[in-house]
Amino acid sequence: MRRRQNIIAVCVFLVAALLVFLISPKNRQWLQAGFVTIISPFLKKGSEWDANYKKYMGQSKKLGELETENTTLTTEVAKLKAENQALRGVESENLRLQKALGYQTQSPFNLISARVIAHNETNWWKSILVDKGDLEGVRTGLCVLTADGLVGKVIQARPHDSTILLITDENCKVAARVGDSRQPERQGIVRIEMRGFTRGDRVASLAQPRMLMTMIGKFVPIAQGQEIYTSGVDQVYPAGVLIGRVVDSKALELEKQAVIDPAVNLADLLDVFIVGGMKGVQAQK
Repeated sequence: MRRRQNIIAVCVFLVAALLVFLISPKNRQWLQAGFVTIISPFLKKGSEWDANYKKYMGQSKKLGELETENTTLTTEVAKLKAENQALRGVESENLRLQKALGYQTQSPFNLISARVIAHNETNWWKSILVDKGDLEGVRTGLCVLTADGLVGKVIQARPHDSTILLITDENCKVAARVGDSRQPERQGIVRIEMRGFTRGDRVASLAQPRMLMTMIGKFVPIAQGQEIYTSGVDQVYPAGVLIGRVVDSKALELEKQAVIDPAVNLADLLDVFIVGGMKGVQAQK
């Protein structure tokens, strides 16, 4: 049956081809025109499909290019942000060094600059290690400070490094005065405030502890924010170095006490100065 259909189709094709060659040119043109008229809608639709396909492919290609470009731009933005952060760090470091250099130049003291290389592992607020020692002129008992204020004193000097006892250690006591006055009733002793802040708390926490100034005259007026300076009476710390600022005060039966925030952020120490004596005065050996 299928073979017969194939034979019929071939015969129809041959007859149609024979008619094309046998009919007159005028009829041939008419037949061609009719054929074109019949298939023109299909050709038009096919052309539209082809145009839409090419447009779709073009948009897909453009979308891919945009995704690639977006990925590249995202990477560049991240790179620029990282570079900006690095530049901010460099700028901050530069400003810090400029401040330290300016203080060292203008200070009335002979200062030995040192870099902090370690904090006490068991108690963050007890001591620090710096990279200068007795071969660089550091001696036990010398005062240590920054441009912001008092840090502590040298308790051990080795050839090329030294241990600094911080003012927030309970073994460190500083002769101090309220403001610039040298009146006896405005002087006292500054030490670490231990009440409500146990040794265990100090080991576990990085919160900077406050200090307590005692032995102030009972009727001395003290305001919040009042600056507390070294008095020099103890002959360990030179007079006039900022210790901290008052955050609270209270009068007791025989004296007044003041709670103080240290002027120096001891948790963020990078560079310190060791006081080798006054400029123009030869240090004692």
